[in-house]
Amino acid sequence: MFDFSKNYFELFGMPAGFLLDAKELAVRYRELQKLVHPDRFAASGEHSQRLSLQSATLVNEAYATLKDPLKRAQYLLVLKGGESDTQHHTLNDPDFLMQQLELREALAGVRAASDPHAALDRLLREIGGMIQSQVAQLAVQFEDSSPEQLAAAREAVQKMQFLNKLHAEAEAIEADLEEAI
Repeated sequence: MFDFSKNYFELFGMPAGFLLDAKELAVRYRELQKLVHPDRFAASGEHSQRLSLQSATLVNEAYATLKDPLKRAQYLLVLKGGESDTQHHTLNDPDFLMQQLELREALAGVRAASDPHAALDRLLREIGGMIQSQVAQLAVQFEDSSPEQLAAAREAVQKMQFLNKLHAEAEAIEADLEEAI
């Protein structure tokens, strides 16, 4: 079925880089899924069925990693020989950390705002813009892939983790506000 030693980019036949064509990725995903879908092997032996299931799982995992900018960046850090585990590294950017505190305070005050929906919308746009800024920085950092740029990419990944978590919390509040209507 598959060569399980291939990295996710090789599996999808795409160059290993941060920038990729999302439409092409989706096309290749559908093609690979057709090849390995367990239903195609229902009449085959147990070994073929197990390999099909493992292959389908690998394709799904690879696709989920490559389509998400944060997961893709983490994966690229591993491929480039760096650590992807940014949990054990302290982010050394006091301005960014202060900004995070301010955003968290703003998020905490959304429900008490005179127009909570408008306040939350502004906050979601601001956080989304910050995430896009990190994505743009990662594209540049992975293009070079020097040790300095990979260190900067590792820091950008940490920032994206903060921002993605904050964005998810804001979306949860948005869902609560919608439910309350």
